Formats: sequence, C-alpha cells, structure tokens
Amino acid sequence: MAETNVEVTCLDCAFEESHAALGRARVALAAHASETGHDVDWTINRLASGVEQAGADAGICGINGCENTDSPLLDWHRPDDEA
Repeated sequence: MAETNVEVTCLDCAFEESHAALGRARVALAAHASETGHDVDWTINRLASGVEQAGADAGICGINGCENTDSPLLDWHRPDDEA
C-alpha cells in the first residue's frame, strides 16, 4: 500500500481522501470543489526531500537570512552579476 502524504478534506461535507502524491490530491480537491461548490482543504504530511531542500534554500521559513544564496537549486538574482 502506498504511503499517505496528502489528506484532502471537505469543510462542507464528509468527503475525505488520502493520496500518496500531491498532484493526485490537487486533482481530487479541484474536482470535488468544482462538482459541489464546497470548500475543500488539504494537509500535506510530507514532501520529497528535494522539495524540502529547495524550500529551505529559498528561505520559506519566513526568517530573514535563512535563504541559501549559493544553492544550485535556485536562480538567485544578484545585483553584482549585472554587467
């Protein structure tokens, strides 16, 4: 059985689904919302390690100075790179 990484839950009815992949969860969320007009939410329990690293490198924790400007994962704009 696949590991559950994302849980989709409707805020207006009993609809709930669990998915191993973020893409499939997003499709289920959009389909239920479109078909019913309900508010649907999701909980992401885990991301792939590469996604977590890219987020960490981008400094998405919200604390200034957390970003990794030397990261090969991101295309940082550096003023000193301009000619």
